[in-house]
Amino acid sequence: MQFGVFSVSDVTTDPTTGETPDDTERVRSMITIAQHADEAGLDVFATGEHHNPPFVASSPTTLLGYLAASTRNIILSTSTTLITTNDPVKIAEDYAMLQILSNGRMDLMMGRGNTGPVYPWFGKDIRQGIPLAIENYALLRRLWDEDVVDWEGKLRTPLHGFTSVPRPLDGVPPFVWHGSIRSPEIAEQAAYYGDGFFHNNIFWPMSHTRQMVEFYRQRFEHYEHGRADQAIVGLGGQAFIRKNSQDAWNEFRPYFDNAPVYGHGPSMEDFTASTPLTVGSPQQVIDRYASMREDVGDYQRQLFLIDHAGLPLKTVLEQIDILAEEVVPVLRKEMEAKRPEGVPADPPSHADRVAALAS
Repeated sequence: MQFGVFSVSDVTTDPTTGETPDDTERVRSMITIAQHADEAGLDVFATGEHHNPPFVASSPTTLLGYLAASTRNIILSTSTTLITTNDPVKIAEDYAMLQILSNGRMDLMMGRGNTGPVYPWFGKDIRQGIPLAIENYALLRRLWDEDVVDWEGKLRTPLHGFTSVPRPLDGVPPFVWHGSIRSPEIAEQAAYYGDGFFHNNIFWPMSHTRQMVEFYRQRFEHYEHGRADQAIVGLGGQAFIRKNSQDAWNEFRPYFDNAPVYGHGPSMEDFTASTPLTVGSPQQVIDRYASMREDVGDYQRQLFLIDHAGLPLKTVLEQIDILAEEVVPVLRKEMEAKRPEGVPADPPSHADRVAALAS
């Protein structure tokens, strides 16, 4: 099973010092975080895609391309690639290039994002969000799968005799996750293509996550990609960890209370009770996340939001070390001990997909 971290790239004032990083400092901190996660032995680093303050991750492939050259083992991914407002031709080109630069050590997650105004910024209509996601992805698949594409849809100008370059590495497109919190149409899309489904449930109770994942699994089996329990599932998560639970609560509370997304809303007590956010000791995080399989079945990827709410870089790197040294080895062992035969432990790697194509 894969364990990793993701960043939403927010630029937030540290409420304990009053210091605010500038955009350059924040981008460089993300590079350091990814490199440290690689050195610590985590499996995945993922970045979001945003085009508005207070977020700086507007160009995921630029960041991940740099990281492809400056990391060794970690899988480079996105926690959102905006399938609705990015042109599928550009996605096809950019991520095939990243695939080559990383030698296949990458994948990506398609999503619609959570910023409504992004649609008009890129000339799109938010009322067409779901149709855009469906049509754009159908075209993207053809651009990767076919050398020459003739295509006509409803929401984009036609293509005639078009070839997307570079072609995917070894003739095999990147593995794709479809990320959605609340839209069954996106879970259906993931199931139809036999792709992965990622439920970034950082703001939702597990009861809702269970419903979405169960629907995806049922539809995955319906489309004859395998048994329902063999579908490829990923979850989001959040944790803040210290050796002593009370120390974790005391240290994280000012950051929680001022976070740009959920600050000044529910109390930390209420939020941790109703969402996967876990603030406490390593064992408390292990216990909480080991129980996730009871709700969604055996799954393949667990990512933790790691660097939000103004947390200092030093603290983020400490959190990565605690995850890598004290939490992930135990979680990995517990998850794999319970995994039934025939259920994938990991999402398919590039090598797996090349071998499947050859067989």
